[in-house]
Amino acid sequence: MMSNIAIKVSHLTKVYKLYDKPIDRLKESLHPLKKQYHKDFYALNDVSFEIKKGETVGIIGKNGAGKSTLLKIITGVLTSTSGHVHTKGRISSLLELGAGFNSEYTGIENIYLQGTLVGYSHEEMKLKIDEILAFADIGNFVYQPVRSYSSGMFARLAFAVAINIDPDILIVDEALSVGDFAFQSKCFQKFQSFQEAGKTILFVSHSTQQIIQYCNKAILIHNGKMIKYSDDVKQTTYDYEVLIRKHDDIVLSESLENKVDLIEEKFDYDITPNKEVNEHRFGTHEAIFRKITLSHKKNASCSDLILTAGEKVYLLFYIMSKRNLSSIVIGVSIKNRDGVTIWGDNTVGTSISLKNGLNKISMEFDLNLMSGEYFLYCGMADISTESRVELDQRWQQQKISIINIKTQAEGFVFSPASILIH
Repeated sequence: MMSNIAIKVSHLTKVYKLYDKPIDRLKESLHPLKKQYHKDFYALNDVSFEIKKGETVGIIGKNGAGKSTLLKIITGVLTSTSGHVHTKGRISSLLELGAGFNSEYTGIENIYLQGTLVGYSHEEMKLKIDEILAFADIGNFVYQPVRSYSSGMFARLAFAVAINIDPDILIVDEALSVGDFAFQSKCFQKFQSFQEAGKTILFVSHSTQQIIQYCNKAILIHNGKMIKYSDDVKQTTYDYEVLIRKHDDIVLSESLENKVDLIEEKFDYDITPNKEVNEHRFGTHEAIFRKITLSHKKNASCSDLILTAGEKVYLLFYIMSKRNLSSIVIGVSIKNRDGVTIWGDNTVGTSISLKNGLNKISMEFDLNLMSGEYFLYCGMADISTESRVELDQRWQQQKISIINIKTQAEGFVFSPASILIH
């Protein structure tokens, strides 16, 4: 029955023909024996799922996994190679930034254009125009051609139109990533009012925080296939973190941070940089960080895929030294994607020596950082002589994903206030 189903996707497949050279397309079309010169690329491969009315479903996956292709087929922008999509209700979508807008039209003209595309008359859109303009809040720019808009203004206007034409189904593809914090907050407040009104939301986001915070279900897509559709949103985001960190051989839904090594690890002096995060590594390497884990658990064998703001974390260094070192210093920092240092500390004032072979040194601290994606930087130096000698500098050694439970907090530091009413 479709009575309670807003979107039903059945065995959806989208295949693109890839040619090594442009001339191969012509050669294939003219070949008398129908020789193929192309390779089939499956952007989507036999994807099936149902979304009930009133559900908010997040779609996550690596770049190129097929997320945007799926949304474009659902909204009718693309046609599938095979399979079917059934939707029930008026759909409003915000896919690629500015899709459907005419760059030569003013903002006002584009508002009416978008209304026409979803079936509203000019008179009906007149009744909605004030609400749209108030939500977009871009001032007199609405009377200017949209080609003069910044990406942020474009997003504000496009989302204001999409969300204020009273759709039954709202579909959004990463469009909120260009908005500022205040605008994103306003958009997600609208999401919540949509949820309360029983409307359906389907959106793509690379933000683990957004998926966990706003979705009651999550779809994980990998290499064109839907490999998970679950109401256990947090676990699905764990699985996503596994995939984006290139652990494709790991069985999904197996909680990595709960794995315990039954056999003591054997460490060598491998100094290969972490290519997943484009790590820069330098120093004499007389002593090296052979392994670094960041976890909410003491003595963790691997880093947690997702960390929670405000909770204690343990940073464990497995250090291999080629000789005894009487005095070393370790420094660590956490930086955002723009390279801004958000937190840092070091062992200055604490006497640390290394023995030949394996050494273990740990730090613990409260992870008072806001939700987001960060990078861990670590450095170690020999200070036993007058001139400091860099041993091993690992600049962006690993990615850190943080979520928080304080939904409307802002800034860099997670320090929720206690509220007292007198």
